[in-house]
Amino acid sequence: MAGQDATIAAVVVTHSRLDKLRDTVTRLLTQPLDHILIFDNASQDGTAAWLAGLDDPRLIVRHSPDNLGGAGGFSEALRDVSTRLDPDWTVVMDDDGRPTPDAIGNFRAMNLTGWDAIGAAVFHPNGDVCEMNRPYRNPFWHGAEFLRTLGGKGRHGFHLQDAAYSPDAPVVDVDMSSFVGLFLSRNAIARAGLPDPRLFIYGDDQLYTLNMRRKGLRIGFAPRIRFEHDTEAKQGATGLILTPIWKVYYMYRNALIAYRVAAGVLFWPLVPLLIAKWHRKAGDYGKDSRRFRQILNLALRDGLAGRLDRTHQEILALADQIRPL
Repeated sequence: MAGQDATIAAVVVTHSRLDKLRDTVTRLLTQPLDHILIFDNASQDGTAAWLAGLDDPRLIVRHSPDNLGGAGGFSEALRDVSTRLDPDWTVVMDDDGRPTPDAIGNFRAMNLTGWDAIGAAVFHPNGDVCEMNRPYRNPFWHGAEFLRTLGGKGRHGFHLQDAAYSPDAPVVDVDMSSFVGLFLSRNAIARAGLPDPRLFIYGDDQLYTLNMRRKGLRIGFAPRIRFEHDTEAKQGATGLILTPIWKVYYMYRNALIAYRVAAGVLFWPLVPLLIAKWHRKAGDYGKDSRRFRQILNLALRDGLAGRLDRTHQEILALADQIRPL
């Protein structure tokens, strides 16, 4: 199927980042899209008033009285899009992620036969590859990636490398693609269902796409379809530094749940290595290193137990009770 005549809806989930959302919506309104649904996660920064002032028949706004997190927002927004609009394809993004000017046009020019989802190549505004959005092939499902990873390559053994981002590179199969520029077909949503809203933030895209692959759905990485991710995430010596620190809980609890899906029978032998690796990240948190470790330990306990019933208010309260030395 060619994408030229397909109906395409864009979904944007936002929470109190009007400066980012304004740029994203302005860009989307210039694109050949049929529908644009904005899910406002209880923003308190004038987002609702700004959205109310827009006048475009393609635009649909849904306001949530509570902040459901990215996972909850994507779950509710995809439910709305599927039941109210039923487009051929739905592309999802955060409020700080947006297509380049030719991205939707390049998607429409693709031959989509055989693909259930298409992931975009995501870059920082300065043109660097956005590491947090780099797709991968699950090393526990593919021998070559497993051997490269085991041989000391680390994440470079299974994440797509820079050569795959060349505009002339072919579309390749991947097992994980992020929710910044992921195009989901009607069939994909029907078979995979909705993201798990209990995850709140982090890992919802990883779990969703891994489970898509387990159901036999095909995800392609298309380097000609490019997105910008205007993220302000900070990098430390060992990777991403999470602020506010309550985000540590969701990052590592959800990562354990995703590793269980990805690793299968190798999950439990892998757990001690993950725990040791993650505890070493405490050094990046300076005076908050003690708080990091305590929140991480709670995340590990809940992740190993598969516990997803803690409310966001409970997590905020627990993180606030832990003070730095």
